[in-house]
Amino acid sequence: MSLTTLQEDVPHQEGQQDNPSQTEEELNTPEDILVSPYQTAAQLIEPQTLPNRTLRFQESWFKDYPWLHYSPAIKGVLCFYCINAFKRNISTMARNAEQTFISLGFRNWKKGRELFDKHTRSKAHIDAVNTHTHTHKSVRMQRCSIPESAQEAARSALVQIVSSVRYLARQGLALRGHENDEGNYKQHLEEKAESDPNLASWLLRNHAYTSPECQNELLQLMSNTIIRQIAKNIHSLPVLQYSLIMDGTQDISGMEQISICLRYVDADLEPQEDFVGLYEASSTTGENLFRVASDVLLPTYDGAANMSGHLSGTQALIRRAQPLANFVHCGPHCVNLVTQATCTSTPVIRDALHLIHELGCLFAQSGKCKTIFKDIAMSNTGSFTSIKPLCATRWTVRAPAIRAVLSQYNAILSMLEKMASAKVTDNTASRANGVLQRLEKGNTVIGLLLGQELITRLEGLNLSLQARGQTISGMLKAVDYVRQGFLSLRTNAAFMAIYDKAVDFAADLDLQQIHPPHVQTPSSRYGGPAKHHTPATPDEYFRVQFFSAIDMATTQLHERFDQVSLGNLVKLEELLLTGNSNMVVSVYPELDLQALQIQLAMFKANHTYTSCKEAVQILRGMPPEVRGLFSQVETLVRLLLVVPVSSCEAERSFSALRRLKNWLRTTMTQLRLNSTAVCHIHRDRLKALDKGEIATAFIGTSERRVHVFGHF
Repeated sequence: MSLTTLQEDVPHQEGQQDNPSQTEEELNTPEDILVSPYQTAAQLIEPQTLPNRTLRFQESWFKDYPWLHYSPAIKGVLCFYCINAFKRNISTMARNAEQTFISLGFRNWKKGRELFDKHTRSKAHIDAVNTHTHTHKSVRMQRCSIPESAQEAARSALVQIVSSVRYLARQGLALRGHENDEGNYKQHLEEKAESDPNLASWLLRNHAYTSPECQNELLQLMSNTIIRQIAKNIHSLPVLQYSLIMDGTQDISGMEQISICLRYVDADLEPQEDFVGLYEASSTTGENLFRVASDVLLPTYDGAANMSGHLSGTQALIRRAQPLANFVHCGPHCVNLVTQATCTSTPVIRDALHLIHELGCLFAQSGKCKTIFKDIAMSNTGSFTSIKPLCATRWTVRAPAIRAVLSQYNAILSMLEKMASAKVTDNTASRANGVLQRLEKGNTVIGLLLGQELITRLEGLNLSLQARGQTISGMLKAVDYVRQGFLSLRTNAAFMAIYDKAVDFAADLDLQQIHPPHVQTPSSRYGGPAKHHTPATPDEYFRVQFFSAIDMATTQLHERFDQVSLGNLVKLEELLLTGNSNMVVSVYPELDLQALQIQLAMFKANHTYTSCKEAVQILRGMPPEVRGLFSQVETLVRLLLVVPVSSCEAERSFSALRRLKNWLRTTMTQLRLNSTAVCHIHRDRLKALDKGEIATAFIGTSERRVHVFGHF
């Protein structure tokens, strides 16, 4: 679903702030004497509006002029050194300082560099810098008895500590073990200390900075830095458009964990999906999930009633706050529900799949079964494929399990015969005998072949919808192709091809012939005097079963993907492809209908395209000067691309959750889990973090730490 929001809110983690050493009061009160300049993201600084253009503060100015301090209260920049010198009255030149850089605030971005250079050369500024440096060092040395050499050694040790925490978080390893001294963190530091005498000596004297509390703080600093980078990428977009993906699962301790990911379209019109955190939900009611996602809008939901309910579901509560937050059911999850409904609608397919699950459970619980089967399969074909139980919820991944059974049917029968006659103390022999009797029936074979034909098609659709670059229009076209494919199967010729294959398969393995199950004739009081219809031949009975499953699949595909909320998106794509305007444009404030019509006419006159993806390729290939002519067309394309087709990125984070919070780490707090998950999933971003900057942020949160470590 498409979500366009002009809010400046981007999800952040609990306790996150732009500069850990500054309180909210300090940020909003420019007259206070701060520890360091406050430098926020350039996109958050108010632009300068001129009659013919809009000018913005440049990010590079913070680097070129490190004395710049942004004040949210007055919405302008000040001089950090001049503020301190003026308020403390410690500089003889303080009274000559420019009031613009002390209290009024500078906002003239048109002459930014010119006036910044002029202020840097002013005598008042130079004197304020020199006085601040001398005073700051004198006060620090007077209040701290630790010599500079000891502080330098402490800073070196702190960088090593940050390095160890970063490495373990990136690899998803536990920092502590059953005993703290035997944990990965402590052992990793001791390994480093063997080649670093300074670190070994410092660790013997300082235990507090390797405590669990400091570990959590370092993990949170790294996590917050990564989240800020993602937020900065989103704020740098030409139009602030992003979607929020939410999905939930239970961790090893049974707590409901809500995974939240952001989807946005980068400058190269490439969709990006970034994980931003795990949030514990005390309950999964629509109201509680709405509170979890209350800071941002939610474009992609799970299809459960607590999410999709039109009265009290999460999507209904969010739409009351933001009407643009359309409800879109995750595409792969829809396909999974279609597969489940299709397979359970027909007894022959349902029973065959259940038998595979029973066979997989037998293999999982008996090592003897695995050994015997492996020996038989290797002697027959030289290779083997493991037989595993079916997942209770993932119906679209069952085709490989069916193929594994059909391709090794003879070896499985031989193994079951040996297990049925084996003398074992448990019930393995009786279970093997029960499975063997059912596998020796031809009805099981045709059930597996019919199920394989249907599930394989749905599995392919499911895989195609998991790509990050997939669009709503592409999803609907893929669904239509699969529906047409199912309809082409609903012929006597298609069914007889599968039925003949099953008959030959059963004959080759000397299985019981295929026959329809016994159907009890209903009483005349229910059916009346008319004669009850009974299939005359096996193929007639199984044809009805096959066609019934196809009808269920096509009906479910239509119902699951015929979502009302997709109407606006379909109309938006029609507008892009045909150029014919419609009322849906008025829903989105960033689209200017008049400008869009003019740009679309010029765009279509020079280029030929039949889909959104083709339009994207055209825009990517344009020089910046030409692409700037089609700003409204690009905004329209971004609206179509920002819609997430699936919640697969959130589901991928569940794999990380299982690695991080396993049965040995069930007592992990939510803050530590969240920080570790962000660091572990964003491995490349974590590796690129500057250890010195993390250490500096860690030091700046406490005056005592400044005394111990000094300044980098």
